[in-house]
Amino acid sequence: MGTDNVVFLEVIEWFDETGKELIHRIPEKGSGEIKWGAQFIIRESQAGVLFYKGKACDVFGPGRHTLQTGNIPILTKILAIPWAMTSPLRAEAYIINMKVFPNLKWGTREPVAFKDSELGLIRIRAYGVFNIQVVQPILFINTLVGTMGTFDTGEIEDYLKRVIVSRFNDHLGEHLDSILNLPGTYEDLSAGLQKKLADDLGHFGLALTNLYITSITPPPEVQEAIDDRGRLNVIQDLDRLVKLKAAMAMEKAAENQGEAGAGMGMGMGFMMPAMFADAFRPRTGPSEGAPSQDIRCPDCGLPVSREAKFCPHCGHQQVVFDQCVNCGKNLPPHARFCPRCGHLADEKPAVRTCPHCNAENLPGSSFCNQCGERL
Repeated sequence: MGTDNVVFLEVIEWFDETGKELIHRIPEKGSGEIKWGAQFIIRESQAGVLFYKGKACDVFGPGRHTLQTGNIPILTKILAIPWAMTSPLRAEAYIINMKVFPNLKWGTREPVAFKDSELGLIRIRAYGVFNIQVVQPILFINTLVGTMGTFDTGEIEDYLKRVIVSRFNDHLGEHLDSILNLPGTYEDLSAGLQKKLADDLGHFGLALTNLYITSITPPPEVQEAIDDRGRLNVIQDLDRLVKLKAAMAMEKAAENQGEAGAGMGMGMGFMMPAMFADAFRPRTGPSEGAPSQDIRCPDCGLPVSREAKFCPHCGHQQVVFDQCVNCGKNLPPHARFCPRCGHLADEKPAVRTCPHCNAENLPGSSFCNQCGERL
């Protein structure tokens, strides 16, 4: 890519060969002397950010962009003689992979406590998959990447697993009273958990495009108790079935077999075409359309162009450098206080400590991951 030459201008581009890199810095070894007129090539699935003199300048969308820095070929080297011919006008380019990274797995390392309304305090395990996508490149660099040259899914997956498990415990305690009512609720639980995690990932410039819960399993002894309960229900149903069969047999015996048989056969003959027609009729349901690609302002919710730096309806800044931890307002560069709620811009969310077992939980947690009690 020619980022270390003296005479020629640079052509900066990057291809992800691994399929796992979220971001890549050029030059890879650190900052460079990217020159005036360098060409920055961004693909449709990428976004570019130029850092010049230590500050993020702008976000570049797909296309070819001409960079403007203070480094001039040859002349810069002559003027940089007092600095051992190293230009102090340092610049580095970050290329962010904006595609969706699918099939990232999450699960409980240790069983989490759940207070069941019927079974009491039990420990359960849960597993699933999720997809992530970078939606705010500058915020992602400033909060997670820092000065790292590359950043892939493996370096963030472990942290996201812990966040998902903590929020999952809260969500389960708020929306499920007993694991006996679990069948048929996986889709609703997954959608609610994804919505609950939106703010946690939004503070890092990330978004959960999809999250799925694949299994929630209680301990073996609880599973045995559930199986025993199911057997009792089956036995009760069999008892009712036997009584029904006996009543039908007595009714048939009291009737004239010839006429009854003919009438029953005729009735079934009339019913069969309708039954088959209903069985083979195509079932139509609400179609699942493709997810909307419209970008909406996080402040007013109205549609905004992808290239817009500010919302044309409310003026809300779309390129996020940092966010307020109290209200989520996008903060302008070098802000000391939030313009919406007045909190300090560098304030960090406090960790919640359980009053029952003193275990530390994520900020905003409702239930303790250790003892299951409400915080």
